[in-house]
Amino acid sequence: MTDVNIAKTQSRDAAIYGKVFDALLEQKLAPGTRLSEDKLGQVFGVSRTIIRKVLQRLEHEGVVEIHRNRGAIVANTSYEQAKQTFEARRTVELAVVQQACKHIQPKHIEQLRLITIEEQQARSEGDQGRALRLSGEWHLLLAEFCGNEFLARFSRSLVSRCSLIIAQYEVDTHKLCPQDEHTDILNAIIKKDEKAATRLMHAHIQHIESKIDIRDNKEEPDLAKIFAEG
Repeated sequence: MTDVNIAKTQSRDAAIYGKVFDALLEQKLAPGTRLSEDKLGQVFGVSRTIIRKVLQRLEHEGVVEIHRNRGAIVANTSYEQAKQTFEARRTVELAVVQQACKHIQPKHIEQLRLITIEEQQARSEGDQGRALRLSGEWHLLLAEFCGNEFLARFSRSLVSRCSLIIAQYEVDTHKLCPQDEHTDILNAIIKKDEKAATRLMHAHIQHIESKIDIRDNKEEPDLAKIFAEG
């Protein structure tokens, strides 16, 4: 295979992975949803082998479970695991803002501001799914820009897992965190005020965690409908 073909293959795989990951952030894929290789292959027009690679990557990140007889499903999380996940996320996010206060660059600040504006626009238009995805992307970008690649990796897994937990245990499906929280955190980072940034991020994660409580799973979603929309 030529370098050009390899690059095209990697780009295609990344695009499919990105669509599935975005669906997780938007809470379109509820925990327990079966991710059929055949069905997803038909949806994206690719082979089962390609879908399997994508699902294995998601399994490595902890958001998909692959079982020998049942195939792949979106990961379910026990209530105790949910609490532990938020504890881990709180620890990672506080470390992220502390590092960001030291290492973030002006060009990165501008990207985060643009994401915040897009998120607020989605909120004003009542597009909750897009607002949730952009909120998750804001956290992922902040972690990417903080100067510690390991924190960025941990953050990616934790943010997506928290989206699944909210989808599984959410109390109010229309409850979003106050829209100025990301802006306030970013302003504290710009001022290199670690104390304020960590305090604001701690409160922000508490608001996210406050959305959850034990409840029954949602009904099985239609994979073709979910990915046809994008």
